[in-house]
Amino acid sequence: MTSNSEAQSRRVFPPLYKSSGDSATDRLAFFHILERLKTQKRTGWVDNNIPNPESISDHMYRMAVLAMCVSDQSLDVAKCVMMAIVHDLAEAQVGDIAPREGISKAEKRRLETEAMQNFVHEMLHDSPAALKIMSLWREYEDRRPQKPSLSRPFFDSSIPHIRHTEVREWGADLLREREEMGAEARYQRDN
Repeated sequence: MTSNSEAQSRRVFPPLYKSSGDSATDRLAFFHILERLKTQKRTGWVDNNIPNPESISDHMYRMAVLAMCVSDQSLDVAKCVMMAIVHDLAEAQVGDIAPREGISKAEKRRLETEAMQNFVHEMLHDSPAALKIMSLWREYEDRRPQKPSLSRPFFDSSIPHIRHTEVREWGADLLREREEMGAEARYQRDN
């Protein structure tokens, strides 16, 4: 078993951004860091050898569109869409940390919080947009929506743990489709 410090020593995190003092320069640096989300593949997909693994931004976009598709009128869908867009933003700095890396949940949370604070304070200079991003991210991380929203139950990647009825049905449909595709692939392989 790999110790937490050994796993961390293998993973190299880019240095945090230091403000130049010029808000335009710092804002552009934030926009450029976001580009990493397009190229960083989701760790679970890569670890499971899934062909054409989605990127972190692919995932965030898909979650935002799924949030738009919910018919539950009691939910704040606009907020859900924004939350989907920011929920993995810290991964632009720290990457998609997987449990197999041996990084504790507390350390992962610390690294992601540090990244978000860096974005908000050093790059976006505590602008209203930056504060909104941080508020949404914290709400998602704390699992305490201020108003009804899909929050964690919607975005949780573990289908059996989804609590929202409509989204749970989508998950069941997806699992059925995967099973059918797996059965078809096994049939093709064996015949």
